[in-house]
Order: sequence, then structure tokens, then C-alpha cells
Amino acid sequence: MAPNATDDHETPTPVTDADEARSRRRRTAARYVVPVTVVGVAAATIGLVPALADSGDPDLPRITAQQLLDKVAASDVQQLSGTVKITTDLGLPDLGGLESGLLAGATQSSDGSSADPSTKLMELASGTHTLRVATDGPEKQKLSLLENAAEYSLVHNGKDVWGYDSKSNEVYHSTLSEAARKQSQAPATPKDLTEETLKSLDPTTSVKVDGTVHVAGRDAYKLLVTPKQSGTTVGAISIAVDAETGLPLKFTLTPRSGGAAVVDAGFTQVSFAKPAASTFDFTPPKGAKVTQGEELRGDEGKDAPDTENGKQGLGEDLTGLNVLGKGWTSIATYDTGTEGVPAADHPDAGAFGGFIDSFGDKVSGDFGKGTVFSTRLVNALITDNGKVYVGAVTKDALVKAAEGN
Repeated sequence: MAPNATDDHETPTPVTDADEARSRRRRTAARYVVPVTVVGVAAATIGLVPALADSGDPDLPRITAQQLLDKVAASDVQQLSGTVKITTDLGLPDLGGLESGLLAGATQSSDGSSADPSTKLMELASGTHTLRVATDGPEKQKLSLLENAAEYSLVHNGKDVWGYDSKSNEVYHSTLSEAARKQSQAPATPKDLTEETLKSLDPTTSVKVDGTVHVAGRDAYKLLVTPKQSGTTVGAISIAVDAETGLPLKFTLTPRSGGAAVVDAGFTQVSFAKPAASTFDFTPPKGAKVTQGEELRGDEGKDAPDTENGKQGLGEDLTGLNVLGKGWTSIATYDTGTEGVPAADHPDAGAFGGFIDSFGDKVSGDFGKGTVFSTRLVNALITDNGKVYVGAVTKDALVKAAEGN
């Protein structure tokens, strides 16, 4: 629900000059946050990061790509615990910590709790992180993000979801509806990334078995997924699949431009033994600030993009979302309802004027003018009239999409 929503029959409150000033500042701030948020959120949805493979390739029976895909689909690991190492390198500019603050602020709940998962887990969008994960069936999962002299834990046990930030001693609690409980999965592992990748397999994709490898002491097959389409920034995706269980152990995404992996996520240690029941117990520490969040209903996905019909309404903040194209060159586009990124001399730019703008490339075409913000994987075009085009595609592909839309 949108904050500060009012009933249609409620008497409107008179708008003062102070209200208008605050509204103008919010609109200005939104324009600054858009380029960073679009790229950051897209990066976060891509996922986690890797573990180095053990030396030496195991000698395993030959298997076809289809057989390996079937093995992944049939995998039903319900219990595991282990350590996952995550590295994400999108090539974002060094903003001295500003970019992580903007990303966190863009997803932060209205109460501003540092333990809110939607805020804390955005940190996985850049850098290298170590996670401890555990799961015991669909109703018990735990993820711990290890930090310097601190730890963030996210615990799901039945209908309860707890987030705890030891640095601030803050706790965030919410509950799951019955529908949401049925949808719950193990948190942040290479399996999550693999499932999203396999959903996109179509004639625009090449899939093959690319040898074998050791990961976290386990024998695994390597599945190589490569886009056939030009115009995408994705080079290849390599997935290490456990030879015994079919569980993805490592996920590595490399860009078409070459260099280090953009996303590298994998187990450094894994066990398939049943975790202790106490692993999923949580009681707020004494003196901790506890914030109660809204119930997660499980029907939030109804507002997701309708990729089959290509359109989806997104409420009053966005006029709608379109998905242009198919396969690896799909581009999401929507209207922010505001002006584009303000230049340094824009009257609303203030002291921050043009700072974010300086990190983009100016482009123009039949659509008018705009700014492209680039990473090594996800790129976003924001036109001067507030339309956004974003995808794992090249700058030229974004400009072409804007010109034809």
C-alpha cells in the first residue's frame, strides 16, 4: 500500500507552501535515485556469489545437457547447511559509500529499520560477502551475512520472519500468510540463481555440458549456458551441478565484454545433514529495538510484469511497465512520471546538482534526449521526459528501443 494513502471520501488537507516545497524536494530526490536504484535493484535480482573450485577435475560418467537439466529439475534437497561466498562486480563508480546508501534508502521501509531485509540484503549488490545458510524444508531457513565485527541474520520459521542487525541491535519482524508460507524457499543460494536462468531457456540459448569440477569437496558437472542473440551484455553462465543430488553448487555469470565475472556465487562448504532445530529459533536480544512489519501475503507477485502480454500497471507512481523484445535482449520500460536526471544547472538540482548526471552518457534520437547509466551487465536509459529503459543489453539496444517505442 502506498504511504499516506487517503480515503476517496476524506476531506482533503489544504496544500501549503511548505508541503509544495517538500513535494518538490521528493521529486528531485527521486530523479537522483532512479539511475542508481534501477541498476542496483536489477543487480540484486541477479543474485549471489561464488566459491573457488577445488583443483582437479573428477572423472564422472558422460551425461547430455538434457540429462543434466533433468537432474537439476528433479533435485529435491530439503536439508542443508553451509557457507556461500558472494562476489558481485558490476563496475559501478566508486561513490565513497554513497551508492550503497542510496540503494539502501531506496528500498528502506518507512520506519527505517536497519534490520529490514529489503534494506540489508541490498548490500549483496556489490563487493564480496560471506554467508552462512541453513534450510530444513520449506518452512525453516536461515541466512547470516557476516560483516566486520557484526552479523546480520534473517530467520524464517513457520509463519515468522525475523531480521536482526547486531551492529545496531535492531530487530525486524513480520509474518507470512498461508499463501506466502507455501512459496517460501531456501535463501540466497546458487540454486535460486539457477532456477531463474533455466526459466529463460528458449531457442535463443545454447546449453551444453562443459566438463566436470570439484566444488566445496563435491563432484560436479559444469553446465554452460550461452546466449545466441547479439545485443545482450551477457557472455555466458556457468553452473556447477552436484553429481549426486543435482543441486547447483556454484553460479558464475561473465559479461560479453570479458574480464572478471559479474556475479560469482557458490558454496565453499556444504553439508546435507539435518540442521539442529535450534538453528531456526530466534528471540529478540534484551534492549533491542523491535519493528513490526506488515504481513507478507504471498500475492505480491500479482503486480509483476506480464511478460506474455507485455504490459502491467504499476500504480500511481508509474504509468505502466512494458517488456520489449524476447529472450536475452528483453528490455523493461516504464514511465516515472517525472523529468529525467537533472543537469548541474537544473533549478531543482541544488547542492547535489549534476553529480549523478556526471556518471552517465548523454544520448539523443527520435525520442529526444536522455542519459545512459552503464554497468558491466545491466544498463539503463533515462530520457529527459522521465521514461526508463533497462536491461542486460548494450547502450545501442536501449537507444534503438526508445526510438521505436
